[in-house]
Amino acid sequence: MRVIHSMGHVVGGTLLIAGTTIGVGMLALPVATGPAGFVPSIFIYLVSWIFMLCTGLLLLEVSLWMPKDTSFISMAERILGPIGKNIFWVVYLFLFGTVMIAHAAGGGSVLLDITGWNIPNWLAVVLYSGVLAPVVYLGARSVDRLNMLLISGVVISYFAFIGVSVGKVDFNLLKFADWGRAWIALPILFTAFTYQVIIPTLMTYMERDVKKIRLAIVLGSSIPLFIYALWEFVILGIIPVDGAGGLIEAGKQGQNAIGPLKQLVPAVFNIGKYFAFFALTTSFIPLALSFFDFLADGLKWEKKGSKRLLLCLIVFGLPMVIAIVYPNIFLVALGYAGGISCAFLFGLMPPVMAWVGRYIKKYPHEKPQLPGGKTFLVILMAFALFILAAEVLQQM
Repeated sequence: MRVIHSMGHVVGGTLLIAGTTIGVGMLALPVATGPAGFVPSIFIYLVSWIFMLCTGLLLLEVSLWMPKDTSFISMAERILGPIGKNIFWVVYLFLFGTVMIAHAAGGGSVLLDITGWNIPNWLAVVLYSGVLAPVVYLGARSVDRLNMLLISGVVISYFAFIGVSVGKVDFNLLKFADWGRAWIALPILFTAFTYQVIIPTLMTYMERDVKKIRLAIVLGSSIPLFIYALWEFVILGIIPVDGAGGLIEAGKQGQNAIGPLKQLVPAVFNIGKYFAFFALTTSFIPLALSFFDFLADGLKWEKKGSKRLLLCLIVFGLPMVIAIVYPNIFLVALGYAGGISCAFLFGLMPPVMAWVGRYIKKYPHEKPQLPGGKTFLVILMAFALFILAAEVLQQM
């Protein structure tokens, strides 16, 4: 029984990480990486996965220096001081905002796809956000029940989509390669491979058992890598890179990966649109609830009465308005989220905090969770700074 209980924790932790990772970024990946071709895309997937695995292990090490139930904001304050805490707060706010905008914009688009309604895009965005807002307003219990249903929809629609699509893959399309374009997709890949936010929760759930948590991080982040690679294989094997209805054109129009299939392979699109809806909505609701709690905590507002309603209006209203004003913002918002927020919070800060904790504050530890010493920490910092600089220059 003890072995089963132990493995249950590992399985549970693995699924928590995989579930946190797989979300809206998946719908953007083939559009962002497609112009580079299949082989360069898979290579850059591996680079991103290895990098995010390393920073996740560093955050595990940092978490071990902290008392129980310590959040990232508190970690930043203890290691980097009040300035670090304030910077983390602002960047977290930016991360929540950009990803919420991407969900609102993408949600309006998939709502039109699955309903076939002949209504303006702005109205679809309003309806999509407006239907989900009361769920979040009612609280975590309603979110939990609905999320279980949505997760079932994600699993069923994904495997149905793969089953129908795999026979339509054109291997000649997969031979295309343009390595120079591969690095452009890194900001969105950072968003797609982000799971580090769940590590403080794992520390509590897995009773600070380092070996179990390390195993859960490795396994949990590997599942999305496999799912993303299979998804990339199918999409890039069906949709051409160039030409009308190709991935480059879809990127310019801010479409998700399912959009081009509408004209190319309607039968595949008819299944893919449901997967897009479930994938977006499954990540949108917990994200909105987290944003709601984050604002309430930061503003020190009690989640009752008029302030609860105002918090809900901020969480859904502002992203909805921006998504309406800029209807093609889906990929841009995810690029900002990954290239700035995720690159800073989960790319740059883990090696910085590990450096300060190991070599300046000299926190006690048996051995580092990530080998390589100062040299490897500098390499990780340099890579994160490269992504931050590339995203800023790309958007200028």
